[in-house]
Amino acid sequence: MNYIVMDLEWNQGSPAEPTRRLMPFEIIEIGAMKLNQDRKIISEFSELIKPQVYHEMHQITSKLIHLQMKELVHGQKFQQVYRAFHEWCSEEEYMFCSWGPLDLTELQRNIRYYGLDPISEGPIPFLDVQKLFSIAYEDSKTRRSLEYAIDFLEIEKDIPFHRAFSDAYYTAKVLEQIDEKFLTYLSLDLFHLPKDRKSEVHISFPTYHKYVSRLFDDKTAAMADKEVIATRCYICRHNIKKVIKWFTYNNGKHYYAISCCDKHGYMKSKIRIRKGEDYGVYVVKTDKFISPEEMEEIKEKKTRMKKKARK
Repeated sequence: MNYIVMDLEWNQGSPAEPTRRLMPFEIIEIGAMKLNQDRKIISEFSELIKPQVYHEMHQITSKLIHLQMKELVHGQKFQQVYRAFHEWCSEEEYMFCSWGPLDLTELQRNIRYYGLDPISEGPIPFLDVQKLFSIAYEDSKTRRSLEYAIDFLEIEKDIPFHRAFSDAYYTAKVLEQIDEKFLTYLSLDLFHLPKDRKSEVHISFPTYHKYVSRLFDDKTAAMADKEVIATRCYICRHNIKKVIKWFTYNNGKHYYAISCCDKHGYMKSKIRIRKGEDYGVYVVKTDKFISPEEMEEIKEKKTRMKKKARK
């Protein structure tokens, strides 16, 4: 399997422009590196894209990427560039990789805007190299800049940052140095959600489990669904009894529960309610085993919340 390390540059319009809701960011450059299964660069892709939506360069964009509109008018339209990019990617089985989680979402939003065939009808697994760097070298929560990672790993900086080709190149160089054991921590792009219960996502990682639901009309419908609120040991696959039932303390954005497996101990479950791309809501639930001390902390937090609510 190949790895497609992708970086996009995009322009944006003013909030008043009617197309902003449908496509807030118009892609103006695609840069990518193709890596083989040993994570060595075997091919490159780089194309500027002629704008069709926003014909003035946003001041923030021009400062960040040092591109002017006059340079873009000689590029091809997105439709032609994307088709060439897709053909280049698809020579063999591949997985997308990027620095951060945004590029794949914006690529799919541009694809939909121009009526092109979608990459996938559902969630897409990919490698978020920014997250992997944090897991491999830091605390797994901190998110660093690409240049920070390059300096940390003492990789030579031989081309300027903040262009699609160069940032894809540097991201590939970081990915090359991350230990293979961390590549199991896949991310999911959720631009296209599961269509039905059968296609909902259940995926286990070394230290936690993730579930992604289909769309529901609203939060009430989501929290009434049996699969959403189920607490199941992701190791032995048995339903386990809750010792702290579902509760929330931040206006219903996140819900928490603690269950206990006889074999594996206390499991914390966290539900995040997220808005769908066009309508409704969906659920991302994570399950993780915790210590008895952590369980007591959460129990105390729920008690404090109840006291505050009474007052």
